[in-house]
Amino acid sequence: MTSPLVQTLLQKNAPQQPPVWIMRQAGRYLPEYLKVRAEAGSFMNLCRNPALAAEVTLQPLRRFNLDAAIIFSDILMIPYGLGQHVTFVEGEGPKLSRLDHPNDFHFLKPLKTAQALQPVYDALGLVKEKLSENKSLIGFAGAPWTVATYMIEGGSSRTFEKTKAFVAAFPEGMQTLMDILVEATAAHLLAQIQAGADVVQLFDSWAGALTGDDFARWVIAPNKAIIARVKQAAPHVPVIGFPRKARGADLTHYCVQTGIDGVGIDEDLSPAEACALVPPSITLQGNISPQVLVAGGAALEQAIDACLEGFKGRSHIFNLGHGVVPQTPPDNVAALVARVKFS
Repeated sequence: MTSPLVQTLLQKNAPQQPPVWIMRQAGRYLPEYLKVRAEAGSFMNLCRNPALAAEVTLQPLRRFNLDAAIIFSDILMIPYGLGQHVTFVEGEGPKLSRLDHPNDFHFLKPLKTAQALQPVYDALGLVKEKLSENKSLIGFAGAPWTVATYMIEGGSSRTFEKTKAFVAAFPEGMQTLMDILVEATAAHLLAQIQAGADVVQLFDSWAGALTGDDFARWVIAPNKAIIARVKQAAPHVPVIGFPRKARGADLTHYCVQTGIDGVGIDEDLSPAEACALVPPSITLQGNISPQVLVAGGAALEQAIDACLEGFKGRSHIFNLGHGVVPQTPPDNVAALVARVKFS
């Protein structure tokens, strides 16, 4: 049986009722997640424990009639797998040992990545065993540009000053890092597919920090290389790209050149703009605001209806424009899924 999500991505049909899943659907807004997270002791422990990661992956599907589960993991598992020190500080976010200079690359060990990330693949296998045939299992990874910013900045950034300075000072060094990340990311996605993923998504959360030639070199080129490797080995598995905040010609070129089957649209790009910029051969995914989901009520109902109407006639997967935030009431998620399902 082919799931509605896979069917939509591969056939490019425009169903009256689009499949629905939600980025960060397994997370801190669910009390059952918080209980498992406390049991794990730390975020990284949770990511590295197959049984617990599988449990939190399945939790939202027990509550809501979603069309897909996305494996509980993190985009920074790639740097961790490469040998970089990665930790998550409560209230502050991720902290990594910084890459200041290309000489710092010596500790990266691409050949050991698969071994380090085996718990992710084990978790996928556990989820696959319990998932209904009509539900998709999504694997994912961070795209090289976004992951590189964390590796160079040592954590989250809004300005990317260290990363942009690194690129200016060591352009070939940056290319070397991107090449390492392309190989590791492609291998990680293919291992997830082998473990049971029906769909994979590449999160380029900070793609919007670049434009023009820089966007082409550091966003489009590495995504294209990864997708080519995935498609060569697993042509039946659709790939969704999410170049968050990409705009105008950059977004169009990304869709045309990378080989993606679907593209995530953030909440600040209207359906009309997305339909104009993205070729009809690409499925659109999105794009309710996470803050509107928090608000709920009439505001959420109006946003859902506007989203459905805006993407009408296009191949569309209903989703948010970014991930669920912790203060989201679970009842609002239930209301969203019910309204989409019975629209």
